[in-house]
Amino acid sequence: MKRILILVALVVIAGIAGIVRSRTHSGDFDRLVSRNATQNAHDNFSRSYQLAPGAVVELSDINGSVKIETSDTQTAEVVVERTASNEQALTRRKITVDADTNSLRVRGEKGDVGFFARLFGSTPSEKVTLKLPRQISLRTRGVNGAVTVGEIAGSVEMQGINGRVQVAGTTGSAEFKGINGSIVVGLKQINDQGVTLSGINGNIELQLAQGINADLEAKGMNGRLISEMSDVAIDKNEHGKYSARIGTGGSAINAKGINGNIRLTRTGASAEATAVDLSSKDQKEKSK
Repeated sequence: MKRILILVALVVIAGIAGIVRSRTHSGDFDRLVSRNATQNAHDNFSRSYQLAPGAVVELSDINGSVKIETSDTQTAEVVVERTASNEQALTRRKITVDADTNSLRVRGEKGDVGFFARLFGSTPSEKVTLKLPRQISLRTRGVNGAVTVGEIAGSVEMQGINGRVQVAGTTGSAEFKGINGSIVVGLKQINDQGVTLSGINGNIELQLAQGINADLEAKGMNGRLISEMSDVAIDKNEHGKYSARIGTGGSAINAKGINGNIRLTRTGASAEATAVDLSSKDQKEKSK
C-alpha cells in the first residue's frame, strides 16, 4: 500500500513539473520574473492651470523631492513622476491636485488598498516639479526629500521637511519648522511678521539683501551665529543664546532649537553653490 501511495505521489510531482516546464518554455514565467526583478513601474502626470497674482500654493505629504521654478507668468505647470518596484506598489499611494484661480494644492494620500498591503508593501517614490508665477505664497508640509524654490514675491512656510531646503528669494514672511537638513534662503524683504526658524537639524544661511534692517534673537542653539557682513553686531548673551542687530534693526528674525550654525551673508551668492560650501565653511570655523 505504501508503495502505491509513493508511486502516485511521484506521478503527481512529475505531472506538476511537466506543467511548470512547459510554461517556462513558453516564456510566460521568464517574462514575469524579468519584469518584477529588473523593471520599475512608472506613472507620470502633467497639467497646467491659471493662477491669479497672490494665489496660495500648497504642497503636502510628498514622498520625494520638490523643485519649484518661478517666472513672470500666470500659468502654473505641475509635473508629477512616480516610481515603484511594481504596479501594485504604485497603488499604495496617489497624488491629488486641486486648483482654482486663487489656489493650487498638490498632496500625497494613501491609495485604495487593503490594510496588510499598506502595512507591509513598499511605497512609491515621488518627484514633483512645479513651474509657477513669481507672485504667490508657498506653503509646504511633510516632504520626504529636498525642496528647491526659485524667487517668490510673497511669503514662504515650510514644515516637516526631511531634506535640504533652498529658497532663492522671498519678499514676505518666512517660516521654517521641523527641518531635517540645511537651509539656504534669500531674504529680499522682511515684512512685519518677520522670519521664524525652529526645530532645525542643520546649518542655516540667511542671504540678506542690501538695506535690510532686522533684529535677530536665537535661543537653544547647538552651534554659532556667524556673520559675513560688516553692518551686523553680534552679542552672545549665554550658552546657546545669541542676539544680533542687522543694520539699524527692525523686523524680527527669531530662531529656536537650532542644531547647527546660522550664517548671515549678503545676497548675490548662488544658493546652490552656497549650500554645497556651507558645511565646509563651518568645519573651517570649528577648526580655528
